[in-house]
Parts: sequence; structure tokens; C-alpha cells
Amino acid sequence: MRAGRASASLFDALHAALMACDVEDKCARVHALKAAFDAGRLSLDGAPPASAIDCGRPPRPELVPPNRLRKRRPGSPEGHAALLHAIAHIEFNAINLALDCAYRFRDLPEAFYRGWVDVAAEEAAHFTLVRERLQALGSDYGQFAAHDGLWEMTVLTASDPLARMALVPRVLEARGLDATPPIMNKLRAIGDDATCEVLDIILRDEVGHVALGDHWFRYFCAREGLAPEPTYLALIAQFNAPWPKPPLNVPARRQAGFSESELAILAAPRGSGDA
Repeated sequence: MRAGRASASLFDALHAALMACDVEDKCARVHALKAAFDAGRLSLDGAPPASAIDCGRPPRPELVPPNRLRKRRPGSPEGHAALLHAIAHIEFNAINLALDCAYRFRDLPEAFYRGWVDVAAEEAAHFTLVRERLQALGSDYGQFAAHDGLWEMTVLTASDPLARMALVPRVLEARGLDATPPIMNKLRAIGDDATCEVLDIILRDEVGHVALGDHWFRYFCAREGLAPEPTYLALIAQFNAPWPKPPLNVPARRQAGFSESELAILAAPRGSGDA
């Protein structure tokens, strides 16, 4: 942080963006705080994080258990819009995940905060791009039900940055690396090349997001004297985190930091590995 220039707290700005409910206001706050942090106008001083694990969100979409969501087959106009809505919801949640990560965990190297602020800004850009595609179909964010699985894992890992890095970037977000190419194939089949161009951007950026989580997961393991790979599998089992669904996007996962031994275990059906 450039001395003498910072006059406000990064953590206050992060909390204000995290608790913003309007989607456009949240995205604007994220981009503004990134610009201020990059310019040296925000310090790493501030009050301790709030004990409550909460985030701002609009009144819709309605949040329901995953088994109450309808299948999102893009062959019909409604199914096409529902699929894009599901992607938009993931990106909106990802904004809050990155904001909470930078806000909640303190006394870490400045690079940790810079990394997750950058991720929050990229997730806000992703959400806006997907929402524009959804609007082009005559729909909008909030018009379909959604589930809250991503945020639920954020709550479960709120007291442990090692578990957060393992289970949010390296489990939940890594699943997006696997899921995106098949989704793009479905969208190409119905001629939605415009959304595929957006998903190309998202996939490229998400490799970097998972890699950032991998870097800090290994940092926390080293700090605690833990071996990363058995620790990762143990945390998946401890938190009953979802096992990846085949096929794995092996090149993307490899680029994001997964080892060959991890990829071999994750490619096996759950129960045949060490988790």
C-alpha cells in the first residue's frame, strides 16, 4: 500500500459491496473499490469482520433446494433462458464469495486481498455479460428459482481460510471448469454463439480464479505444516463437498494447479479414492 495516500478502509468498502442488494449497485461498488484499491486510496485497516455470515441479494430469485429446480434443457425458449439464468446466478454468487473472502480473513499478505478484489471485479463483469445475454432472450435475473449451495459452503468455511480455499475455489469453482465446455456444446447446437463467446471469457478467467485458490490453499497448508493433497481429500470428506462429475476438464484443472495424482483420484468414482 502506498504510504500516505490511503484514507479509507478496504474492509469497509468490501463490506458495503457485500451487503448491497441491488445487482447493479453491487457491481458498481465492486468496480469502484477495485479502482480505489489499485490507486492506493484504501488501506488494510478497519474493524474486525462482522460475526454474522451474510450477503446482500435482491428479493428474487426465489431460493429453493436443488431438487426443486426444473431441468434446464436449452431446446425450448424457456429452457434456454433458464440455463442462462442458472449461469448468471452462479456468477452473482461468485461476486459475494470473492468479496467475503477478501473481507473476512485478516492479517494476510496484501497479495491475498489484491487477488480476491480482482476476482470480485471479474465476477461482476461476468455477471453483467451473462445478464445481458439473458435480457436479449426477453428474460432477466430473478425470473427463475435458484439454489444457494455456493453461499452455504461460504458460511460453513467462514472460520477457516484453508477450508475456504480448498472447498470453494478448488471444489465448487473447479466444477465450473468441467461443466462449461458441455454447456457451450449445447448452446452451439441451438445457434447461441453469442453466449458461447461470453462463456469463453468466463472459462479463461475462472482458470485463474481456481489457480488463485490453489496458490493460497498451498500457502495455508505450508503455514500449518500440512501436506496439500491428503488435506484436500480430507476436507472434501469432512464437509461432504460434492465430488466432480465427469468428464473432468483436465487441461483447465492442470493449468489451475491440480497435480496428476489429484486428477487421477478425482476422475475416479467417489469411494474408489481416498476421500
